[in-house]
Amino acid sequence: MKKLSTIIAALCITFSYAQKVSDYQYIALPEKFSGFKNDQYKMDVLLSKTLKQKQYVVVSGNRSQWTAEANSNPCSVLNADVINDSGFLRNKVVLEFKDCNGKVIASQKASTSIKEFEEGFQDALRQALVTVPVSSPKEIQMQVAGQEAQSSEPVREAPRQNVDNSSNQSGKYTNGKVSLQKVQIDDSQFILVESNSSVPFATFKSTSKKDTFKVKLNSGESTIGYYENGNIVIEMPKGNDDYSKEVFILK
Repeated sequence: MKKLSTIIAALCITFSYAQKVSDYQYIALPEKFSGFKNDQYKMDVLLSKTLKQKQYVVVSGNRSQWTAEANSNPCSVLNADVINDSGFLRNKVVLEFKDCNGKVIASQKASTSIKEFEEGFQDALRQALVTVPVSSPKEIQMQVAGQEAQSSEPVREAPRQNVDNSSNQSGKYTNGKVSLQKVQIDDSQFILVESNSSVPFATFKSTSKKDTFKVKLNSGESTIGYYENGNIVIEMPKGNDDYSKEVFILK
């Protein structure tokens, strides 16, 4: 419960920054993280694995190893780093993403009370990673230093809907097989997340229709969801354009 509370707090602070990360498909990892000496405590493995789960293409920090597509536009590649921000009693990290001009577009601090280095640093990184959204790449144009990245089409905010306060509250939901925490980001966005996972089970964005949402599942599939009698319903893809109704009941 304490860990989940930390994750929820982190989400509320950083989601506005993390939205920009999802514009990218490629993320480059450095050979060594900032502030760490020889041992990265397998955080590079954890970071790479989680980013791939969120539909990013992870590449080396060495540009000579990039794909031809990434090399043709280096500004389409986001640079990740994990910074050692530890204090005397706690292992702390900062998960940071920079664009091709070295501008920080997202930064998330996280800490843990676990004192063992490998387990502690990995636990802190997992908390930071929950703020990273699933990749929804846009065409990033080559940038001039000091300018914002541009996409081939304007980024439109999802329309904000007038929702009841009861729908806007965080809470626990279950379908009998998995228990999920609802985390409300703002009036138009929320996620469902398992307490022991750094990857949201589903991300919801509002549509022009009240209480109906576009849903991105952790598998990368897109579908719809909606409120029904105070519960959350997701139309789960079954393949061949078939869907099943999955009801998550408010506990």
